[in-house]
Amino acid sequence: MRLINEKLAADLLEAGKKEFLAHGFQGASLRDIAASLGVTTGAIYRYYTDKAELFSALVEKPARELEERYRAAQKEFADQPLQDQLTELPEVSDENSWIMEFIYDNFDAFKLIVCCSAGTGYEHYLDTLVEIEANSGRALLEHMEEAGQQIHQIDDALIHIVSSALFNGIFETVRHDMPRDKAFVYLNDLKEFYSAGWFKLLGMS
Repeated sequence: MRLINEKLAADLLEAGKKEFLAHGFQGASLRDIAASLGVTTGAIYRYYTDKAELFSALVEKPARELEERYRAAQKEFADQPLQDQLTELPEVSDENSWIMEFIYDNFDAFKLIVCCSAGTGYEHYLDTLVEIEANSGRALLEHMEEAGQQIHQIDDALIHIVSSALFNGIFETVRHDMPRDKAFVYLNDLKEFYSAGWFKLLGMS
């Protein structure tokens, strides 16, 4: 059982966050984190087995929650009758504004993920969100075709590219430290662009 000093535990997280943000995971040093707190690296090892575990402690909870909520939202949409899905399409992107709210409520964690996670298990986190989006889009198109909807053919590669561009666009706000209010203006413009783009690709009015 590890002994816990609550103040030191909190200070370690804050110092670790600053170190990872400044140098990235690969450039970060437990020795420098310890030195900034005036403790030995042995003190850190009483809380974390290595710097990967420290990094994970900073990002795991919000990363998991965003993924789970987004997966659940896509499943809820997919479980509706096709006609209801088509009716709601213009509004779906507006309902996804919670994503930006959640990202900005946990800004530092997502900054670490998108800018500093090379070499960790979170390096390809955005790919997970992209795959959820791409699978959802692919399933909708298949249902539309099965129902006899007249739409243009879109292959899997293009679905993935568009889905990837969407999420990378959303997280550009984090990469560039965009203020929250400006990020939401940007998000609204991005949603308008992608909604119109999808309808154009599908040949739908």
